Amino acid sequence: MKRLVIVGDTLLDRDVEGAVRRIAPDAPAPVLDEERVHERPGGAGLAALLAAADGHEVALVTALSSDAGGARLSEMLTAAGVELYALPLPGATPEKVRLRSGGQVLLRLDRGGDPVPPGDAPPAALDALRDAKAILVSDYGRGVARHPALRAAIEASAAPVVWDPHPRGPAPVPDARLVTPNLAEVCKLSGDAGDGATLTTAQRAGHLLRRRWRAAAVAVTCGPGGAVLCHSGPTPLVVPAPAEASGDTCGAGDRFAVAAALALADGALVSEAVQEAVRAATAFVAGGLPAALGAMPASPAVSGPERVGADQAGALVTEVRARGGVVVATGGCFDLLHAGHLATLRAARRLGDCLVVCLNSDESVRGLKGPGRPLTAQADRARLLAALDCVDAVVVFDEPTPEAVLSWLRPDVWVKGGDYADGGPELPESELVAHWGGQTVIVPYLDGRSTTRTIAAARSGS
Repeated sequence: MKRLVIVGDTLLDRDVEGAVRRIAPDAPAPVLDEERVHERPGGAGLAALLAAADGHEVALVTALSSDAGGARLSEMLTAAGVELYALPLPGATPEKVRLRSGGQVLLRLDRGGDPVPPGDAPPAALDALRDAKAILVSDYGRGVARHPALRAAIEASAAPVVWDPHPRGPAPVPDARLVTPNLAEVCKLSGDAGDGATLTTAQRAGHLLRRRWRAAAVAVTCGPGGAVLCHSGPTPLVVPAPAEASGDTCGAGDRFAVAAALALADGALVSEAVQEAVRAATAFVAGGLPAALGAMPASPAVSGPERVGADQAGALVTEVRARGGVVVATGGCFDLLHAGHLATLRAARRLGDCLVVCLNSDESVRGLKGPGRPLTAQADRARLLAALDCVDAVVVFDEPTPEAVLSWLRPDVWVKGGDYADGGPELPESELVAHWGGQTVIVPYLDGRSTTRTIAAARSGS
């Protein structure tokens, strides 16, 4: 197990697949009949998924918005086993939507507006960088790679640094072990227009950037042509692709950078790491992105009042934070709402300016409590909670624990009610909440109130 810490911008990628059978009557444009939608983390999030799919320990330091897109990204990343350290991101989650038919991209729609600087980095994110076996900076030009505290922590780390740059992003930190631009990026970053000879252009521009950036090496990726490694010697190392591979190249650059970083974490030479990265990227293109990632978890949906759902919770949290308020969250099954629940919820609400309840879905409750639970469906449980004057929003989550939704909400205070005081077990979410500088607290509960006891008493007739 090699702990890889990935730093960079995460986007929400959506592929809308469909069939084109006609031209629109009101414009000379094809009409796409939507058949299915695939969504996944993009940018640094995709790099993290690829590394986690290889079976490695992966931490992702990124920026997430408090909206439904941020919630979905957090859900997918956490479900894949990625340890998430999220900086607050003002505005909407950036999205890339590709409209596809017959394996071809017809149009790409970008959402999210101009990049905005993320907020402060939680101390736990800086600690993760200090403990890294290797660091991969996956820059997509939206601001995370410019963050001063993150850059200082990356520079101070003894781990090998692989930097995947972006034309709109900052220069890599000095002494990066390997920088991995593609041929188009290296020409744009260097100002070299190219002369039609791929090898010559890659070598010339790569060496120029290596000296400018004070990097140990620059590997220029050339698609099916493999990669050109420019290092301190006068002669570049040309690493051809092991085989011809045809397919969707989306994500191939991330696959290359991840493989190189993992190889360096294992003690490989830079030349060996680039060879492994070319092999991995070629296999990735041949197999395709779905084969590399598998199915992403579905997001549970709850229809209900206006205070239920990720969109509503995201809007609330954004508004409260904009005015400097304190966001409080708590969680649970709330199968049979009783006085003990009400006492905990009221106590939690008094700790801040809004209270978001993270509610276990029906599937989650069954996994925790057994096939006979819940007694009350998630839609009804969500409505009952949202009707309480001490609850400002309800978000349903499908996992056994609320880690994914917590990573998205990033509450200032996480509240537990129950038997954790007086020498009880350590609070399970405390370490996670500390990732963004939050605090976990216990509030008093009414002794003797328990859903399980209530059900047992009703069944026994007592």
